[in-house]
Amino acid sequence: MKLVATGLLLVMAAIFVSARLLEARWPWLAYLKSFAEAAMVGGLADWFAVTALFRHPLGLPIPHTAIIPRNKDRIGDTLAQFLKDNFLTASVIARRMRDIDLAGAAGKFLQAPIESEGRGLRIRQGASRLIADVFEALDDERLGGIVKTAISSRLRQAEVSPVIGAALASAISEDRHVPMLEAAIRALARTLDANESLIRDMVKKRASWVLRLAGLDEKLSDSIMEGMRKLTVEMSTDPEHPVRKRIEAALADLARDLQEDADTRARVEGWKDELLANRSVASWLDTLWQKGRAAIIASARNPDAVLAGKLGEVMRSMGGTLESDPRIRKAVNQFGRRAVAGMAASYGSSIVKLVSDTIRGWDARTITARLESAVGRDLQYIRINGTLVGGLVGLVLHVLDTL
Repeated sequence: MKLVATGLLLVMAAIFVSARLLEARWPWLAYLKSFAEAAMVGGLADWFAVTALFRHPLGLPIPHTAIIPRNKDRIGDTLAQFLKDNFLTASVIARRMRDIDLAGAAGKFLQAPIESEGRGLRIRQGASRLIADVFEALDDERLGGIVKTAISSRLRQAEVSPVIGAALASAISEDRHVPMLEAAIRALARTLDANESLIRDMVKKRASWVLRLAGLDEKLSDSIMEGMRKLTVEMSTDPEHPVRKRIEAALADLARDLQEDADTRARVEGWKDELLANRSVASWLDTLWQKGRAAIIASARNPDAVLAGKLGEVMRSMGGTLESDPRIRKAVNQFGRRAVAGMAASYGSSIVKLVSDTIRGWDARTITARLESAVGRDLQYIRINGTLVGGLVGLVLHVLDTL
């Protein structure tokens, strides 16, 4: 378009020169000369005006030229304020969102079959890729540290002793401790069998030399092993065994102390703090975070597999509820309006400051090139129109002068 506008100006100059040279032979060329002369004036004036917006014409530092580069900071501030006043105020956003049914749109989206083609599937896949890309792009070490710190902080703040005590008391009252107790008894029996030689050796070492001389240490070892085996068998088969009852009573006392005894609670909290400070626990939390992060990324990379299962059923059920229940739809839409309006009120100034600071950070050449590429074509039409309109005005003035 620059070539067209400049070429038209050069054509007018050529016509003017030709008409001036041949005017004596053909007087009617005076009209054409007047048209071309005024067209050159109009074209040059508009070229100067258009050029003065972005740079100094012919490189000359003429006052009030290169307007945009000289005023880019003020333009950025004005644009930012315009965005804030007309788009990022709570009242404007609330008014524009009044007719938007967020809940209905969300309900239709959640109910859309995962196997259907079209816009809904593309949006879901795009959102899934976005989630996966965000989790992969975030600083894993820093984000993992934040997650681990948050978990550790919550665990340190929470008093676990009463929770453990209440859970143990509930298990005892509902006999849910019985399988654990029987498993412990069976484990004790297996431990005795696995360490029989060790127990016999200990008895032999602790027996007096008289017993060893008389060969009674072996009989003592046999008696101890037989008695302990008999004890584990009886405890396993007899729910009313006295030792088993004492163990259950001790568990009940422990459950009560965990909830009511200050010393017991303090000891448990101390053990908890020591456990959280242990490097192995930190390593376990790191492994937990890594597995969770990997699971989220894998699920996001394959949204169809996730939405085809229980999660998909839950999401479709939620979508049906959002569409069918007017009270929930009203509440969700109201919450959405308030949330977006609140974000605009809280962060609108930061957003417009970002716009202003970004424009301030551009150099004059960058902003000139971007604005000129955006509106330059229309500005060249101004030059063309100025050339033609100027020529018509010159022709009309010449006609009036000859009357």
